[in-house]
Amino acid sequence: MNIQNNIGIAFGLTMLAGLTTAIGGAIAFITRKDNLKTLSIGLGFSAGVMIFISFVDIIPGCETLLKANFPNIYQWLVFLGFIVGLVVSILIDYFLPDHVDTEELLNPDSPEMSSHNHYKLKRAGFMTAIAICIHNFPEGMATFLTTTQDLTLGMSVAFAIAIHNIPEGIAVALPVYHATGKKRYAMLYAAMSGITEPIGALVGMIVLGMFVPHIMVGVLMAAVAGIMTYISFDTLLPLAKEYGNWHLSIIGIISGILFIWLSLILLG
Repeated sequence: MNIQNNIGIAFGLTMLAGLTTAIGGAIAFITRKDNLKTLSIGLGFSAGVMIFISFVDIIPGCETLLKANFPNIYQWLVFLGFIVGLVVSILIDYFLPDHVDTEELLNPDSPEMSSHNHYKLKRAGFMTAIAICIHNFPEGMATFLTTTQDLTLGMSVAFAIAIHNIPEGIAVALPVYHATGKKRYAMLYAAMSGITEPIGALVGMIVLGMFVPHIMVGVLMAAVAGIMTYISFDTLLPLAKEYGNWHLSIIGIISGILFIWLSLILLG
């Protein structure tokens, strides 16, 4: 696989995946939360794709990349890379949690919502946008690096991340819209919250091209697998259950696994 030929495609996919937060911003104004059961299946689908890719394709691929140069410790390098990805995601979550009170988002005009609460709601939207920007940065790097190594896998990862960016856009747009009453502000916040994904892609391009020897790409990809695994269990699956029910989420997970498994067989 020619990595140089994939860089432009990788950046484009990352850009598209990041900007789907704007779709979530639009959905926030036209769809009620209890009508988003399809989104629940989609989130489960994304988790199934990302978990399957991480453990069945990316990690074995990392071991293959590293085995020739580190025959005695390649498994440890992959394991440590995976742990680094988990730690990075956990630290981001710890310092910038990306959750807001969904009851306030869905009932902003209730009598209990004072002017102070409207201020809190606006601030929640702003802080959520910042938090999601930080969360999306490693996702952008993951999409970019995966696509440069394998175009088919990269497209699958980009699709999975694009789906889960939709509810992130909703989470940003709802509080801003209900606090300000201005849809354009809410849409702008939602769209901008995804802009760090292509920024993450740019950093991935710099890291890949300048600072990291090709033989160490295996370690970076193991970290990507750790990031995607954490995103799946910490964000995708809880949101899938919240937007529908657990049975719909399971349908999505199984569908995602079977879809990516079949695509790897057909395109492998």
